Amino acid sequence: MSTTRQPRSGDSGPESASHGPASAVSAVGQARSLALSSASGIVPLARDFTRQALYDWGWLPASSADRRAAAEDVLLVVSELVTNACLHAEGPEELRVACDGKVLRLEVVDRGTGQPAPRTPHRAGRPGGHGMFIVQRLCLDWGVERAQESTGKTVWAELAAPA
Repeated sequence: MSTTRQPRSGDSGPESASHGPASAVSAVGQARSLALSSASGIVPLARDFTRQALYDWGWLPASSADRRAAAEDVLLVVSELVTNACLHAEGPEELRVACDGKVLRLEVVDRGTGQPAPRTPHRAGRPGGHGMFIVQRLCLDWGVERAQESTGKTVWAELAAPA
């Protein structure tokens, strides 16, 4: 698969925060996937699936405001990635969630040929078009991996594990 990496935002955001020791999260080496191609209520289903993973991996229930914010950021990014696949990429086929203890990686596999990108210029206060801008702002990094032998792609995003 070819990978397109998106630049990190240059201002202070989640990527500049202190993330603490890897042992603060019990999700070392954890991974899950959820088929979405024939599901209904895809966005709530994806959020519920991810929320359960966060519970199982010790992110929830949150013991601090920072941990709660980290979990909420993950759920918002899942919503945005899955919604983007629904609106612009013929629907998502699969959601993958993985954590190595320091970084949580979200992947949404779809059949679309388009290239997701934050809208430029970003128009705050106007409806629509904020999904990838939100992903860019909340994530350490994000990008697109194109399927080599078929149409489609995997849109991925990485967020810091809470301290």
